[in-house]
Amino acid sequence: MKILTVDIGTGTQDIFLYDSNLDIENGFKLVLPSPTMMVHRRLKQALHLRTPILLTGHQMGGGPSAWAIEEYARAGIPVYMTPSAATTLNDELDKVEALGIKIVSEDEVERLTLNVQRIDLKDFDFKLISETFANFGVSLDDLAAISVAVFDHGNAPAGVSDRQFRFDYLDERIKEKNSLSAFAYLSTDIPKIMTRLQSVADSAHNLPCPLVVMDTAPAAVLGANFDSTVMKRERKIIVNVGNFHTLAFRLGDGIEGVFEHHTGEIDVPKLENYIRALADGSLKHQDIFDDMGHGALVYGTSPFEFGEDEFDVVVTGPRRSMFTLESDSLLSDVKQRAASLQRLKPYFAVPFGDMMIAGCFGLLAATADVMPELADTIYGSLRSGRGRGVAPWDNP
Repeated sequence: MKILTVDIGTGTQDIFLYDSNLDIENGFKLVLPSPTMMVHRRLKQALHLRTPILLTGHQMGGGPSAWAIEEYARAGIPVYMTPSAATTLNDELDKVEALGIKIVSEDEVERLTLNVQRIDLKDFDFKLISETFANFGVSLDDLAAISVAVFDHGNAPAGVSDRQFRFDYLDERIKEKNSLSAFAYLSTDIPKIMTRLQSVADSAHNLPCPLVVMDTAPAAVLGANFDSTVMKRERKIIVNVGNFHTLAFRLGDGIEGVFEHHTGEIDVPKLENYIRALADGSLKHQDIFDDMGHGALVYGTSPFEFGEDEFDVVVTGPRRSMFTLESDSLLSDVKQRAASLQRLKPYFAVPFGDMMIAGCFGLLAATADVMPELADTIYGSLRSGRGRGVAPWDNP
């Protein structure tokens, strides 16, 4: 059985092809530029040509792509976007037009294609990924499932904070199904408010199998749980330090608490203070929200105790290095040594030897929950790391 997992972040898209015949470490993997970075680079390279651009397709991750589109518009170069593509910048299209970008209908697109450079926006490009694997002699025609993770703020109504809207969604999902896999759905079951997840499904045409979509941070935290050291602990705090967002989950009897902040708004002392407050249950939603983060939720009544073990907190994510003492360059050596006595001891999770694809392992586990008919095989591999004993060179 094969399952394609794709964890799409800001910097990279991390791809793992699970094969139940193989030990996990023998699965094929790719770490490639993210779709938003690909659009960013393409626009930056074309900027000096001052060619008008037409952006069609679907809502996708913003950040680098949005910055490049806005730079194009500020330079006075005509920028055209279809309504669905324009939601990459803002769900409220009048705010997109206020940037100097013209929203065009599908009928108008046909009249523009001869005079502009056209770029199709989408987070998930199965055709491109399939062709990449095919170039190495690996077919994706026999997949049992495809599982894709993206970060989705959700479509907040006009006048409602995106940050508050997303956290209300997290609260609702945790109360309905107290599990990290609560943030994964079959493509036919995506809530209407989760427009980026829906855009992934809308852009995935003619797939050979069912599609599962999931939020990136819960996928990374769920995947970190399959680190052999982390698995031994029943209660733990796992922090995913992403390029844009940092989420910390307190896990025990399900999800006992969570907070979400913007990585660019926090430093190590602030982050560790929030983690301690999450642990003892004193963290309030308003503490994070008023600090320009998304918010906090605490459900468990039994405080998490930091003990005398080798580590206090499990860390994953592309910005995890902020937890290392060396990253705090503002402190002198003497102050660093003193601070280290109070600092939380991090453990950097490496499930199956690879932090970069932790989210892919989380996607696998979530797929097992969403598609229970696959659960025995998937969990058999994830819990042991072992396949069915077939050597890679014998596997068709």
